[in-house]
Amino acid sequence: MAIAHRTVGTGPNHVIVLHDWFGTSANWGSVLDYLDPDTFTYAFPDYRGYGLRKDETGRYTLPEIADDVLALADELGWATFSLVGHSMGGKAIQQVLVRAPERVERLVGLAPVPAAPYEMDDATHALFHGAAEDPAKRLAILDLVTGNRASRHWLDRMVRHSLEVSRPEAFGGYLASWQSLDLSTAVKGSTVPVLVLVGQYDLALTADVMRATWQVWYPNCEIRVVPGAGHYPMHETPVALATEVEAFLRPA
Repeated sequence: MAIAHRTVGTGPNHVIVLHDWFGTSANWGSVLDYLDPDTFTYAFPDYRGYGLRKDETGRYTLPEIADDVLALADELGWATFSLVGHSMGGKAIQQVLVRAPERVERLVGLAPVPAAPYEMDDATHALFHGAAEDPAKRLAILDLVTGNRASRHWLDRMVRHSLEVSRPEAFGGYLASWQSLDLSTAVKGSTVPVLVLVGQYDLALTADVMRATWQVWYPNCEIRVVPGAGHYPMHETPVALATEVEAFLRPA
């Protein structure tokens, strides 16, 4: 089965980019305009139940995402590749690393969910687990992770996109997977080079969270704060994001 995806660039350095819980391969903002197409080839797949693959059913788990990523790499003829993952996608790229460490060159996590289970208090649990069916809860989550700074128009647009391009059962299934899955023991001590980028105004996945998780597990992990951004630097600060990511991925 071919894995539906979008491609940016034709360069010799191969990168697979995984989207967040709310987004799809089509929801990367204007950052796509600032990627270097001569140095890199970026493949942006959708998950089952999302975007170009909305009609594809599945288990809706991170292990399934990893299986599909490796199948996509095989289809593209990429023996090795780097991975970029946003939010939930940041945990998914770690699942790929666990499955095929010999194929992964570098990891970039954008406001990434850490490898351990994501703890939620009762109120947060109700907010997140109610978001599959309640657009108001989706908006509240987006407002929180962008630091209560984004315009209502942008928030409404993001909510509409998430509702239109994902199946509710997929949205709920991936949440159950990324919240509970524990990859921390499996990734601990991995020497893969890692860059973690955190938005200055992200109120959930902060630099302190990354220092207590990613930097503990990955000895070659660097954490950088993206000024002026919250959880969505691809929308909020696209030039700065493209510059940071490609400075790390660009060959010496």
